[in-house]
Amino acid sequence: MADNKRPTGRDTRTSGKSSGVNLRGDGLGTGPVGSQNGYSGRKGGASGGQRAAIGGGFSTIVIILLIVLFGGHGGQQGTTDTGYNYDEPAYTQPPAITQTVNTGKPDTTVAAGSREKRTKILGGGADTVTLMVYMCGTDLESKYGMATNDLREMASASYGDNVNILVYTGGCNAWKTNGISNSVNQIYRVKSGGLENLVKDDGAKTMTDPATLTSFIKYCANNFPANRYELILWDHGGGSVSGYGYDEKYKSSGSMRLGEIDKALKNAGVTFDFIGFDACLMATAETALMLDNYADYMIASEETEPGIGWYYTNWLSKLGSDTSMPTVDIGRNIIDDFTAACSQQCRGQKTTLSITDLAEFRNTVPDKLSAFSDSISTMISDNNYKSISDARYVTREFAASSKIDQVDLADFAVNVGNAEGKELAAAIKDAVKYERSANISNAYGISVYFPLKRTSYVDAACSEYSEIGMDDSYARAIRQFASLEVSGQAVSGGGSPVASLFGDGSSGVGADVVGSLLSAFLSGSDGSGFLSDRAMTDDEMSDYLTINHFDSSSLFWNEADGEYRLTLSDQQWDMVHDVDMNMFVDVGTGYADLGIDNLFTTDGNDIVADTRKLWFAVDGHIVAYYRTDTQTIDGETVISGYIPAYVNGERAKILVIIDNESPYGRITGAVSDYHDGETDTVAKSAIELKEGDIIAPICDFYDYDKNYNDTYYLGEEFALSADPYLSNEDVGKPVSITYRLTDIYETEYWTPAIVK
Repeated sequence: MADNKRPTGRDTRTSGKSSGVNLRGDGLGTGPVGSQNGYSGRKGGASGGQRAAIGGGFSTIVIILLIVLFGGHGGQQGTTDTGYNYDEPAYTQPPAITQTVNTGKPDTTVAAGSREKRTKILGGGADTVTLMVYMCGTDLESKYGMATNDLREMASASYGDNVNILVYTGGCNAWKTNGISNSVNQIYRVKSGGLENLVKDDGAKTMTDPATLTSFIKYCANNFPANRYELILWDHGGGSVSGYGYDEKYKSSGSMRLGEIDKALKNAGVTFDFIGFDACLMATAETALMLDNYADYMIASEETEPGIGWYYTNWLSKLGSDTSMPTVDIGRNIIDDFTAACSQQCRGQKTTLSITDLAEFRNTVPDKLSAFSDSISTMISDNNYKSISDARYVTREFAASSKIDQVDLADFAVNVGNAEGKELAAAIKDAVKYERSANISNAYGISVYFPLKRTSYVDAACSEYSEIGMDDSYARAIRQFASLEVSGQAVSGGGSPVASLFGDGSSGVGADVVGSLLSAFLSGSDGSGFLSDRAMTDDEMSDYLTINHFDSSSLFWNEADGEYRLTLSDQQWDMVHDVDMNMFVDVGTGYADLGIDNLFTTDGNDIVADTRKLWFAVDGHIVAYYRTDTQTIDGETVISGYIPAYVNGERAKILVIIDNESPYGRITGAVSDYHDGETDTVAKSAIELKEGDIIAPICDFYDYDKNYNDTYYLGEEFALSADPYLSNEDVGKPVSITYRLTDIYETEYWTPAIVK
């Protein structure tokens, strides 16, 4: 790694007020909040109508809203009742959003050779619109009232009789809107400032079942025919591998994978003007290629969405005033409203949203993606794996803490640096007609799955690609990359922070034994999965790994006058992607793991350890903290991380940003933290935490026998102040400080512990 790309540490401040470190209560039984396996075993692997008084009016555009809260739909049509009202949700959005000025204009050009649009716009306001919103309410509604807030926004819009908004509800234990059933799925029409019940009982169907989505679409098209159909899928999102949706009522049902969305849309037999996702992480190349058979445009986010989601009032009112509005302009209005709302209510949270022309995407991107994929395979076979790994490492990554390995495709293609990558990036940027982002760099509107943080999704992703008819060249490229990555992990030696606490440190692997270790690893595999798809022969791979591996034999500290230095050669630095401090506190019965932070300085080729016994704190309360991402935005370094905790009794990750505005950190919100395989999708972030919220930090605990014991409350719970003070405070007990170095194969090495 070039010297100017070497990892750097961050600044800290200390208030002198510290709660110290103490574990509280019994073990929580949640599983580790740090390392997913409690630092046991290797990473990676080879396997892989009634009306609710919410305001607004309507028109003729049929907007079908599917609110997926519980299950399915497709019952008999009901009559209109009265008396719906809203419980007070956990937070409320303001009735209006002041838009920021954006000088960017949507791209209205279309590449030659692109198919004709499936939706024919009549013009002159003669079009009718049916908007279908599939709203799986889940815990976003039961805990935070997010669906209720969006229903209010929809009902506050003004539109005429040629707009119909239909909402399907389900997947939720407790709706904040009185009248919406918690036990069966229902269909509503947003009308006259409230909700008109159309189907009272559509059964207790699973919202992530493709058949449920199919029947809802058919109901809307049959009962509210229009020449413009729009579909919005509202809930959690997991992107290319996990797909859409988490049904709180049927947790074991999993998500609706892309192949299953494809099945649902195919069976519905309806084509759409646009399909949008008011959900996280769905603006992917894989999603776009799958949706092309069913829609002209896709509106979705590359990143996790802030909890407020889309802001519906303004763009629906504009559509109601002109039902012949070009789809790209509808998309721009949605994107501008969303960005403005997030900037006002979710300061500091990462925000992305884009509209992609699917006809152009299908016409121009697949051939260039195939050529780019072939170039990656060629680079790997020509001993250039490191170039791909380095390019992937510096590429904009989304939901970094979840390690789902989704990155911006245009950014990655440019970072690879070849002609094929540049051509692919240009085609993507042309097909994305409008996009906006905030608090994030190098997000151009379309992401893609590319493994690095973990390889356990590779085989599932490739199976998904086959199911949706994606060209196999990209699948081959990521399989070949992953096979060399896990082979590099197998021969690396690696290490564990728990081992370093007891003086074991990282095990060094000499060049002379790489070949034998690789041979043993490959012979021990069963030949299935991505390891069977290698770009090199075994001998070629052995030769490459012998030359390109991190030599951990010199990971020892040189101490002089209380200063600890670790010296790496240029060749070692060239193999390093990340450096982080890992602090463990001896609490008398074992070690409390306080997490990962980039606390260190560099001096030439030396890493200088931070040995001050200071750790991250909120209002003086020591918390566990995990750095997840460091990026540069317009020349400014921005560090993202999270604090594992219970917030008002719910397990969560408290999100932290460190930047020029807040060099010691600020809290930007929180997101639900799932465990025990509850869901692989990602929840929208809640809005900024408020004064008085009860925070109970948690951390992992390791006994003196080197075993992960359990996760415990860390110190006493506390009420969050109006302006939380983030600092680094004295932990007040003996500590063991070890540093984690991560190499180009995502192998982790820990230095011997510094005991203070």
